Amino acid sequence: MKPERLIDSTVAPDGGELFLYERDGVFSLRIGGIELMTSRAHASEEELAWRAIKLVRRTRRPRVLVGGLGMGYTLRAALDSSPRPVEVVVAELLPAVVRWNRDHLGALAGYPIDDPRVTIVERDIAELIADSPQGFDVILNDVDNGPNGCSLAINERLYRADGLAAIRRSLRPGGVLGVWCAEPDTGFERAIAAAGFRVHAETVYSRGVPKGPQHALFIGQLP
Repeated sequence: MKPERLIDSTVAPDGGELFLYERDGVFSLRIGGIELMTSRAHASEEELAWRAIKLVRRTRRPRVLVGGLGMGYTLRAALDSSPRPVEVVVAELLPAVVRWNRDHLGALAGYPIDDPRVTIVERDIAELIADSPQGFDVILNDVDNGPNGCSLAINERLYRADGLAAIRRSLRPGGVLGVWCAEPDTGFERAIAAAGFRVHAETVYSRGVPKGPQHALFIGQLP
């Protein structure tokens, strides 16, 4: 087996350092020793987009917000979903992650950021949500590991009651919230319901086959 290769790194606003590694064509993103994502396991991110967007009923041309670019898998799944989005806005806090998706990581998901329907905003998703009242039909929160495992402190507010209330205000009537988490969390499921969503939670396999790691998906819909 080839040794792992450090491709690049960048510093997050809270001072944490995000690293991009590669070994035998497999890429991984890590911060503080925690693996945020690997190109070997992305089925759960794709399921997040497919399951959330298919619930849209009030328009055949939904406007979607993806929180966190990652390796582009959630974005690709959103673009390929039905109903077909008219626009997908991606909020990515770290400019380096956008750059990596233009070169090192782009081919993994078929260069989704080059799709003309995509708008990349290098900004904190919480700020973008606050500035976008009824701006989206679907919001996909894939920025971190979940309410109990945030690798960046700045992301914690997205999982709190005030963050969920802001998300609700940013969604149109009948809008859908999809949240990816590293593990199930019944307390977070209740918090989504308390924010006014009909919520469904389930675990899915991260590699698309019925074995190996599983992750939790929370899908909430407004009336």
